[in-house]
Amino acid sequence: MTDATMGALSSSMQHARSLSGPQGAKPKPFLSWSRVLIYTVLILAALFYLFPLYIMVITSLKDLEGIRYGNLFLPPGNPSFDAWFKAWDTACTGLYCNGIKVGFWNSVKITVPSVIVSIAVASVTGYALAMWPYKGANFFFTVLLVGSFIPYQVMLYPLVLITAFLHIFSTLWAVIMIHTIFGMPILVLLFRNYFISIPPELFKAARVDGAGFWRIYAQVLMPMSLPIFVVALILQVTGIWNDFLFGVIFAGTTNFPITVQLNNIVNSLQGVKEYNVDMAATILTGAVPLFIYFVSGKLFVRGIAAGAVKG
Repeated sequence: MTDATMGALSSSMQHARSLSGPQGAKPKPFLSWSRVLIYTVLILAALFYLFPLYIMVITSLKDLEGIRYGNLFLPPGNPSFDAWFKAWDTACTGLYCNGIKVGFWNSVKITVPSVIVSIAVASVTGYALAMWPYKGANFFFTVLLVGSFIPYQVMLYPLVLITAFLHIFSTLWAVIMIHTIFGMPILVLLFRNYFISIPPELFKAARVDGAGFWRIYAQVLMPMSLPIFVVALILQVTGIWNDFLFGVIFAGTTNFPITVQLNNIVNSLQGVKEYNVDMAATILTGAVPLFIYFVSGKLFVRGIAAGAVKG
């Protein structure tokens, strides 16, 4: 084929390509009916969940006169944080009038060791079940899985007897031990399923290089497992911080967590009903789980998507 023929063929192909127009799917308009519908539903759902929080915040900033004779939905004319200071420092939570700050620090003392110990033990256990299977591992995992579905109420009386025998009943140590143990089954399930989703070639390469059990866990798996650790952190902090049942039974009257003290404030039948103090105390009680969610929400989604709920 001559150069002239090649040139003519090339020019004809370019001309045909120019006549065919843009290739690929036609871009969708920004305001399509489906997109408008989706955003409308999302906005309505967001307003539905945010509206009670809005009522709580503006009510906590009002005085009692503004609450009695004002509109529930209107913001306060003269906002004040007096109700917040009273809820934190001087509100009566039963026999004592020291505010919810005592319960707040009791909840911190319960949550921090329970979260650290349960996540540490569950991550190592899940790692062993996923990477180092041993005789009876499947039976052990089945027992843990079944244990996660047993209602807590079934075990209350035996736990009272056990903690009394150990001389830790009515102490923070009893609540810490119970939360640590009850958090194990679901956390082991999460870590095992996450570690199974990791390519086994990484584990085999580490073994070839001479790494052992703890070195593989610390230097290979932990650096790439931040999302699942965040998932476990959020689940444990939320479950332990919001717990009422174990706290009211095992902590003792001087060690009540913040949820028990909040219940005593809101359900008090004596004196003037101070709705602004109730709302402020409720917001302060939920501040820690909300903060954890806002700080680590993206990592939580990554952990779930990366295998946290895979079988």
